[in-house]
Amino acid sequence: MRKNLSTIKFNALILILLYGLMNLQAVSQTASPFSINESPLPAPTEPVNDLAGVLDESTEQALNQRIKDFKAKTNPQVVLAVAIVKTTGERDIFDYSLAVSRGWKIGTKDDENPSALLFIAIDDRKYFTQVSRNLEDELPDGVVGQLQRQNLVPAFKQANYGKGISDTIEAYIRTIESKQTGQPVDTGTTKQPRERKGSGGLCNIVTCLIILFVLMLIIFSRFGSSKNKNDNDRWGGGGGGGFGGGSALPWIIGGVLGSMAGGGRDSSGGWGSDGGSSGGGDWGGFGGGGDFGGGGAGGDW
Repeated sequence: MRKNLSTIKFNALILILLYGLMNLQAVSQTASPFSINESPLPAPTEPVNDLAGVLDESTEQALNQRIKDFKAKTNPQVVLAVAIVKTTGERDIFDYSLAVSRGWKIGTKDDENPSALLFIAIDDRKYFTQVSRNLEDELPDGVVGQLQRQNLVPAFKQANYGKGISDTIEAYIRTIESKQTGQPVDTGTTKQPRERKGSGGLCNIVTCLIILFVLMLIIFSRFGSSKNKNDNDRWGGGGGGGFGGGSALPWIIGGVLGSMAGGGRDSSGGWGSDGGSSGGGDWGGFGGGGDFGGGGAGGDW
């Protein structure tokens, strides 16, 4: 009887030891040593990866689409990304974000793969933007820090994370575009007036050109009609008179306005190669960049 009891205790001890070894193995696998070249976060599912759950769905979709659209219209393609976590633990945010940038291989497989990662740790109240070597001319450290202080920090102090991130990404895009096109960029603190000024100014110019064109057509047509007495009845007092023997004017205006409304969009109504889709099913990852040398800037709020 005692022999059987000893055997049972021995077997139980063996099972406990085996269970302990299995747990130790699992812990050793999950707690692998930190590497600056391997991401501590899971593989990305979209350009914007909100692992802290602070963005609403519509804001996240809009950000994803904006980043995809911007990538599609740049050459070489500029890849932007956002990663949001609750905390980096005891790891410095610079090292942590650099590991994510390299581990995710943000960028393309081309020789030039300009890219950047806006990384945010919500509970730590810290942020850092990692800029790849091929984008440092467009986004130097000082400019990155200034844009974050102007666009990200004020909104984050009010816990408006969606606005802060959206404004910052938009500021990066405007800055990159201005450097690539050679046009000056407005570095003011407010974003909305700049957007209205840019789009509204272009529309005003085009509208003035259309009005000038129409006025010239009317003037020359009236001048020509004054030389031909037989054509006087064309410009009589009746409403809806013809234009030069026909109604070409509405078609001209309609064609110009139609080209303005559809300019830059493809037949599916989207901007760039993604066809304007808001879903992430056509996104295949970052492609193989990751050439980050530590450029960028960060801070806290």
